[in-house]
Amino acid sequence: MDFTEIYENARALSGFLREKSAEIDATRKLPPDVVERLRDAGMFRLMMPKEWGGPELRPSQQVEIIEELAKANASAAWCVMIGCDSGFFVGYMEESAAREIFPRLDMVTAGAVIPSGRAERVAGGYRVTGQWAFGSGVSHADVVGLTCVLYENGAPMIKSGRGPVSCGFLTPGANVEVVDNWHTTGMRGTGSSDYRVKDLFVPERFRFNLRPPARRDGVLWRRATNFLPKVSGVPLGAARGAIDHVVETMKTKVETFSRRPYKNMPRIQSIIADAEMMLGAARAYAFSAMDREWERLERNEQPTVQERADAWLSRVYAAQAARDIIRMLYDAVGSASIYSELGPLDRALRDAETFCQHIVAQRKSLEMIGAMLLGADAFILPFV
Repeated sequence: MDFTEIYENARALSGFLREKSAEIDATRKLPPDVVERLRDAGMFRLMMPKEWGGPELRPSQQVEIIEELAKANASAAWCVMIGCDSGFFVGYMEESAAREIFPRLDMVTAGAVIPSGRAERVAGGYRVTGQWAFGSGVSHADVVGLTCVLYENGAPMIKSGRGPVSCGFLTPGANVEVVDNWHTTGMRGTGSSDYRVKDLFVPERFRFNLRPPARRDGVLWRRATNFLPKVSGVPLGAARGAIDHVVETMKTKVETFSRRPYKNMPRIQSIIADAEMMLGAARAYAFSAMDREWERLERNEQPTVQERADAWLSRVYAAQAARDIIRMLYDAVGSASIYSELGPLDRALRDAETFCQHIVAQRKSLEMIGAMLLGADAFILPFV
């Protein structure tokens, strides 16, 4: 499958995902038939290397596909956005180990990057114990990441000037226990529960480290943060879906008291135009930032500070703008918005409030970006 085929598959899934949305919310994870439809459509192979027969899509192409899914259901889109990281991990592993843990192109990965586990070095590998939060899609994942602080002889390994040494490990999903604690306002269907392991042996070959140089030379693996740009696809698609829904609603909706068609009201006309303007700005910023970063990497150069800042800021803005758009549309529709069975706006607003709490989307990260632009002495996330 190439980009065009996968993109068309994503568009074709829209009706199915809308029909399944109530069940997705109720089960608080993706039902098995949803996972299999996404898998069969190639949604989890987006980053798989061309050498393996995968599409190895650039970030802007990944975002376009995820947008299409998010128009119909943000939780499904989020699970694809996380689950397709399989191909990214492949680029940071020795070939035979990568082939062993990912024997098929359409395998789903889940896992958190915060080192919440402990990995004790033993003969042939590590004994891993820990509990990790926000394991989006972990209940249907084929492979799960375990990010840990490394221990040797009972003591944490320390790298001079950098503190404890941490890295990631991959293990089959069957080896982890899912903690059923994902009870949230929005993004309910992502199944982003905690997960844990205790004294799990992980062979040395399944250890990975998202630090350069990668083991593949493709542009996708020339920067360890190249798994982040696709996050923007979820809020951009969710906002697009909300606008499309409200436009269709307003074509036939009539005000209760005056019996005036809503489409003829200047207030509604202005809101629709404002929403389109805001989404257009957010989408243009996201795509221009990721494309500039990609073009830099194609020349085998690292992005400048300004390009790194724009990449991060555009992701924050995409999420924040999407929430503002959905809130505005929610108010425009009025009391009908609050009934989940009357349309998707209730879920869209809950989802937006929730995805805006992710570290990639939180306004608090602006402090770090500002510090980076100013050259200030401040803590800056290592993956910015």
